Amino acid sequence: MRLPFPNPPLATRTHLARMLALTVFCLAAAVVGCPRIAAQPPTAADVAPPPTREELHQTPQWAEVERHLPNPATATPQALEQQGDILRARRFPEDAMDYYRHALDRGGKPAPLMNKIGLAELEMKNIQLARTYFQRVVKIDRKNAEAWNNLGAVEFLDGAAGRAASDYKKAIKLDKKQAVFHANLATANFQLKDYGGARKEMATALQLDPAIFDMQGSGGIAVHVLSAEERARFSFEMAKLYARSKLEDQMLHSLAMACEAGMDVQKEMHHDPELGKYENDPRVVVLVRNAQMLKPGKSSRASAAVPANLENPPQPSNPM
Repeated sequence: MRLPFPNPPLATRTHLARMLALTVFCLAAAVVGCPRIAAQPPTAADVAPPPTREELHQTPQWAEVERHLPNPATATPQALEQQGDILRARRFPEDAMDYYRHALDRGGKPAPLMNKIGLAELEMKNIQLARTYFQRVVKIDRKNAEAWNNLGAVEFLDGAAGRAASDYKKAIKLDKKQAVFHANLATANFQLKDYGGARKEMATALQLDPAIFDMQGSGGIAVHVLSAEERARFSFEMAKLYARSKLEDQMLHSLAMACEAGMDVQKEMHHDPELGKYENDPRVVVLVRNAQMLKPGKSSRASAAVPANLENPPQPSNPM
């Protein structure tokens, strides 16, 4: 299996910290080019309430968009749906939902339009409303793989990993070629501590799309939030896959991420036949030392020694 080539490992401590801050895995969007939702550590913008519709309508961006809006009473359902896609991509989700509803009123196809409304609600963090729309879609069209996947994402974000896994499996049964479905199931399996199942789905996702776990990958991706422990385990499992394919740079990069998330990677490597060969590799020793240097409150002197067990860093809040 040919695995992807992510950014070079150990480029700088800042780079590692930034990569660790990113959480993993995905939710399929219905439209290519629609905005990506990424779960990152809270910032001032995350803490502050999002701008209201009225505030958004006072911006120069809205003035530019408004001039090209089609007439809901005369435009075709296709034109109205396309306008909804544009509004969603331009970060006007409430207006986007209006145009999706206009498209419904004009005879547009209910299932794909309600799926898009559900995604817009999810982008606005309206989890329960999003669930309602995705449930309606799968009731209308039991063979809509995207809707099953998106329903699974809602269940995952609501803390129901078992139901999420069930929905993801339905999506995969309907469409086995979507890497994002396998990546999502891997996420749910990690939370259920089914590491073997997670590893299998990760490998399948990588075969279908080598860039699926790349945060800079193609559009239509949102990110699930994993705990520090789950994130560390995910990165370690990725390192195993890379080691088996003799991709040392990628393996070291994943080990660094696992180490940064709080795992004692050298201890874990000792029990793995492939990674055990690198347990005392100087590059591994360096990445463990670098991880210690990045820990809050640790001076360079204190972090120079590699302890037997790394402290668990605080878990990021779930911005969803």
